[in-house]
Order: sequence, then C-alpha cells, then structure tokens
Amino acid sequence: MVRVPLSPDERTRGENLGRLLRTARGDRSIIDVATGAGISAETLRKIETGRIPTPAFFTVAAVAAEVGLSLDVLHTETTPAARTA
Repeated sequence: MVRVPLSPDERTRGENLGRLLRTARGDRSIIDVATGAGISAETLRKIETGRIPTPAFFTVAAVAAEVGLSLDVLHTETTPAARTA
C-alpha cells in the first residue's frame, strides 16, 4: 500500500494541532498527559512536534480530554481556512 503524500494544508493542520495541544498541556509533563490519555509519551511528543500530522481521532480526543480542550476548539483552531476567513 502506497501512502499518499500530505497536502500543505494537512501539514499545517498537524502543526497547529501539535502547538495547541502543547500549549494546553502547560506545566504538566508529557509523561503525565500521555499516561492520562492512554498513549505513549513518544506518540504525544510526535503529535506535539508535528511528526504525526494526522493522528487517529480517538488519540486526539483522549489527549484533548486530558488537557481540557473541547473537540470544537481543536477543529476551529486547527483548520487553516477557518482561521484565515
């Protein structure tokens, strides 16, 4: 199976998601948040740095819940067209 390259918008959305989650994590350690969300610290680190620009929905939902962000906020803040309109 060949993976289709991500579009520039998809990459930007992934970077925005990572930045938003990192900011929401605040002073909490990456290990604390990852454990609370049920994922590995390495996975969370990759999401926060944009190295996983399209994480699974349930992973995003778990991390968002752990850091107190609604999915509505995540959607609004990570969609390039919505932010520039």
